[in-house]
Formats: sequence, C-alpha cells, structure tokens
Amino acid sequence: MTPDIGSAGGDKVQGSGARSAGIVAGLVAALAFATSGPVVKPLLAAGWSPGAAIVVRLAIGALLLAGPAAWALRGRWSTLRTDWATVVGLGILGVAGASTLYFFAVDRLPVAVALLVEYTGPLLLLVWGWARTGRVPARATLVGAALAMGGLVLVLDVTGSLQLDPLGLVFACGAAIGNAGYFALTARPIALPPVSLAGAAMLVGAVVVATLAAVGVLPVEAPDVRVDVLGVQVHWAVPLLVVGAVPTAFAYGVSAVSVRLLGERLASFLALSEVLLSVLLAWVLLGEQPLVVQGLGAVLVVAGVALVRAGADRDVRRGAAPPPAVDVVPEPVAEPAAEPA
Repeated sequence: MTPDIGSAGGDKVQGSGARSAGIVAGLVAALAFATSGPVVKPLLAAGWSPGAAIVVRLAIGALLLAGPAAWALRGRWSTLRTDWATVVGLGILGVAGASTLYFFAVDRLPVAVALLVEYTGPLLLLVWGWARTGRVPARATLVGAALAMGGLVLVLDVTGSLQLDPLGLVFACGAAIGNAGYFALTARPIALPPVSLAGAAMLVGAVVVATLAAVGVLPVEAPDVRVDVLGVQVHWAVPLLVVGAVPTAFAYGVSAVSVRLLGERLASFLALSEVLLSVLLAWVLLGEQPLVVQGLGAVLVVAGVALVRAGADRDVRRGAAPPPAVDVVPEPVAEPAAEPA
C-alpha cells in the first residue's frame, strides 16, 4: 500500500512513530555496516583480495536473506515480477556497483579519500532532487548538508600529501553514484516488502560480482590462511561468516526498512553515522584511537543530520523531496457524539 500522509491527526501521530522507528533502524544498520572494516581488515592483511571477500560476502548475505525475504512475501511472488526493474537496478547499482567500485577506488586512492568521495552520495541526491523539481531545499537542509559533509572531512582526517589517481577518482565517483542509487531505489513506494527487496537485490548483486570475478575483471585471491581476530587465531571462514551475516544480510535488511520509513534524503544523511561508528569500532577492536579533530567532526556530522531531519518535512510538503514510502495506518477518528434530542 502506498502511504497517504495527509494532515489528519492520526496520520501525524503514526508518521512520527514511523520516523522514530526509521531513525533507530537506520542507526542499527549503520552500526552493523560499520563492523565490516574491522572484521575484514585482518583477512585482507592475511592475503585475501578485496574481490574474493566481496564475492563470498554477498553470496553469504544472499543465502541468509533468502529465508526472511521469502517469508515477508507470504506467497506474493508476483510482486517480484512487477518490481523487477527496481530489484535489478538496486542489485547492480546499489549492491554490486557501490561495493565493487569502492574497492577499485581504494586500490588507487587513500582510504579516507575514497570514503569521502563515496559518501557524497547524499549530496548527489540533494542536487538531483533540486534539479528535478526546480525547488530549493529548505535552509535547514542545506546548512545541515554542509555541516555533515564538513564534519565528514574532519572525521576521515583527509590531511597530508594526497596522491589523487584520476582513475581512482572515477571509481570513487562511481561508488558515490551507487551509494545515491541505493537510497533512491530502496525508497521507492513499491509493493515489494523492504526485506524482500534487499534479499532479491543481494542475490542480483552476488551474481554480478561472481560474473565479474569469473571473467577476470575482479581479481580473486583466497588463500587458505588463519587470521588474527581480537588476538585469537581463527580460520578464514570465521570473519567471512561474520561479515556476511552482520554488515551484509542483517545490515541491508534493516537498512531497507529504515529507508522505506524515512525517505531517501534523511536516510542517506543518517547513513553518514556509519563512518563515525567505524572510527569508534576501530578504536575498540583495533586500538586505533581517534584524534580530537575527528571528535569535532563527529559533532558536526550529528548536528548536520539533525538539521537535515528538521528540514525533511518541509521539503516533502513543498515537493522538494519525495515522501517516505511508509505504510501509515491512521488511528480511528472518534465520531462526534450525537446531540440529545
């Protein structure tokens, strides 16, 4: 059901509850996504190539999401045929494209630069919405976007001598387009349940990256090694199972629900919290203590997201941003009591 978010009091109450649930789901998904780096890093250091890790990660994610995705459909398999274009587009652009192009970028650029360029995805959505509708976003949205991106620069500590390989920048820009596409396609008001959309898109993404690996576009090196995770030597399968379950199957499933509740604009800026949480997890799990300037950047990102949140409703009312694709069930409105005869 496509939501009808009107001015009725019941809709406003339900919409507020949906917004809060979407923010909580978005933060939980960001935390799950943030575990990817600290978990995979020891595996890559042990000799696994990023391509091999991506192939296995998406394959495990697709298998784990298959059950919840099928259960959410409850036999409504026709919705997969109806919404096949969104599924394929999300799988190619938002799943396979974003992750693969990001790893290609990291191979040629400093990690912080590649991340910074990829996370301009929310700005691309903002500019695209502005160009498409011809309506200027709310002042709170624009100021919030500027603060969030400025804070992201500080959090990623983009300093020193940067060697910006042109092809690496092209790959990073492609990852940013994939990032924007993920939120735009997931936010569509379609009949397919969000978890089913995530599961089907994950399968498409897994097939795409496996094909790229098979034809040699994506280098694959997967030695039989043991890796050091939190001071314990474990088989290579352990970190891959964790990364396939937590920052892939679980994170994509929860994130899809969040995006459907919040809409593409707010959800995309809320996803910047993944970078903050990654820094904290690297501190806790890898002993990489953040700098004071990164703490200041975190404050700016949070303030920016709060401002984008404040401007979201105004942008929707003015037609400057698409409304969230939520199923809002209005509360029953009490009928006025009959006047005594």
